[in-house]
Amino acid sequence: MKQDTDVLLDEKRVFKPSEEILKLANIKDWEAEIEKGKDIEKYWAEKAEQFVWFKKPEKTLDESNKPFYKWFVNGKINMAYNAVDRWIDTDKRNQVAILYVNERGHEKKMTYYELYREVNKFANALKNLGVKKGDRVSTYLPMCTELIVTLLACTKIGAVHSVVYSGLSVGAFVERINDAEAKILITADGTFRRGKIIDLKKVSDEAILQCPTIETVVVVKHTGIPIEMSELSGREIFYETLIEGEPAECEAEEMDAEDPLFLLFTSGSTGKPKGVLHSTAGYMVGTATTLKNAFNIHDGDLWWCTGDIGWITGHSYLLYGPLLLGTTTLVYEGAPDYPDPGAWWKIVEKYGVTKLYTAPTAIRHLMRFGNKYTKIYNLSSLKVLGTVGEPINPEAWMWLYENVGKENCPIIDTWWQTETGMFMIAPLPVTPLKPGSATKALPGVDADVVDENGNSVPPGKGGMLVIKKPWPSMFRTLYKDEKKYVDNYWKDIPGCVYTAGDIARKDKDGYFWIQGRSDDVLKIAGHRIGTSEVESAFVSYPAVVEAAVIGKSDPIKGEVIKAFVILKEGYELKTKLIEDLSKHVRYELGPVAVLGQIKQVDSLPKTRSGKILRRVLRARDRGEDVGDISTLEE
Repeated sequence: MKQDTDVLLDEKRVFKPSEEILKLANIKDWEAEIEKGKDIEKYWAEKAEQFVWFKKPEKTLDESNKPFYKWFVNGKINMAYNAVDRWIDTDKRNQVAILYVNERGHEKKMTYYELYREVNKFANALKNLGVKKGDRVSTYLPMCTELIVTLLACTKIGAVHSVVYSGLSVGAFVERINDAEAKILITADGTFRRGKIIDLKKVSDEAILQCPTIETVVVVKHTGIPIEMSELSGREIFYETLIEGEPAECEAEEMDAEDPLFLLFTSGSTGKPKGVLHSTAGYMVGTATTLKNAFNIHDGDLWWCTGDIGWITGHSYLLYGPLLLGTTTLVYEGAPDYPDPGAWWKIVEKYGVTKLYTAPTAIRHLMRFGNKYTKIYNLSSLKVLGTVGEPINPEAWMWLYENVGKENCPIIDTWWQTETGMFMIAPLPVTPLKPGSATKALPGVDADVVDENGNSVPPGKGGMLVIKKPWPSMFRTLYKDEKKYVDNYWKDIPGCVYTAGDIARKDKDGYFWIQGRSDDVLKIAGHRIGTSEVESAFVSYPAVVEAAVIGKSDPIKGEVIKAFVILKEGYELKTKLIEDLSKHVRYELGPVAVLGQIKQVDSLPKTRSGKILRRVLRARDRGEDVGDISTLEE
């Protein structure tokens, strides 16, 4: 199948790092570090030395059973020990590890020492419930400190955690718990969202009736709403009751480098959710290294990743990455525009956030309200900004750069996946930036754009995005489905390379431009066009804040573009605006961009991690089954 794509947009703006950024950079010579990272074994072996090992690895990488790679062979280590315990005898002991804030203005701070004690108490409590190394523990919790404590307690004793996002329906909840064969469920009374309290216990009660492997349900009193506990003796217990009287010391389980760390279910376009399995040491080394390098993490930083721990962004860069670096991580429970669209900027000002990592979809949503709210608050504490989830279109990039970063903050546009575990393509703060490009593969990562035979395509030509060599935080398999792991990710391109499922191009400077998912490509009059370019053309028009496009069947062109647009406040999609939009898009992309229809919408179908589900738009437009929508936001 032909995979090359036409390139229609040509972004020429380049933003170079300031003297202040260059001065503070953890890595000052970007190109030299990339060159150093070409020897992947030596590079990652050096990065692994920053951690405390109970037993040093005998070998960095074992490639004898491709694609079932092994990293840090026979090394013994523990994630919780490295994320919490090792800071207790240092100056970080009384530093805030977790700053919890919610949309009602409530806050809670936990120092590393307080976190250490709480994790140990809950780890001991889990052991008393019969949880052993390798057992699965599921959570259905809001963004709260108890969620972080739970996951760290699991890793402390070698249990495998499986987080179920607290917004999922009963059916999706049941499927994930049963697939993981979880022994324990930790849930809460409720969660705060847009001024309301959502009853999580009610959903848990309904789901648990269909989950035969669950032996005990632990309930966190988070919101204080009245709930009913099960009449089945010993089946349910409050979190506070469970940890009462437990010792505040707990020895860390010595984990093999390749022992499972967590399961995270991710949903595809068809079939059941996939259980992505990550192991211990490689994931640890990859997430901590990439966060430190890409976001220039230093002592004194207040790091805020707005992602939910229910998704990989929250696992890697809200929980594990920051704590492994001994920094303070901000945990926010609430919506970005509640009680008003200045909610996030108020938090940045109040607490002095220094590094902010969020999703392009959130940025585009906040763009609807103009720059009023970014002017109200003092955002001068911010030093670095970053994005994740989908390619950020140049207009959203510029809005973030100008209005939030005040033209002082580099924007770290990251490309990675649940399966990769860590950033794969992203700039460092010293990297010259091009709006809309994730720049180059990070040191220690070998990425390329290839044709269907695995040959590198020339600059400016679109093709399949692949990773040619293994990387430490790569997932090890799909849970209980090794065949699908091989077939879905390692068979499309000759040579056992990882196929990401995205199309991309590289420009003459070697910068990557992600053009969209391969199954979202538009096929117009013999041309293959990536969705991200067309959507960027729409968003570059002043009235449009967000857009999603699909191909609609046409007897002459094969397909024409159907666009779904969200307009800024005060605009309506009337005849004049439709004409102006059509002209603008054709001007930006050329005559190949044939518009069939433009439809105004209030929202787009997205996953809760911010990805637009174009397949849902296509299916609805054609009257077809939409497939698995368990991760759909609304």
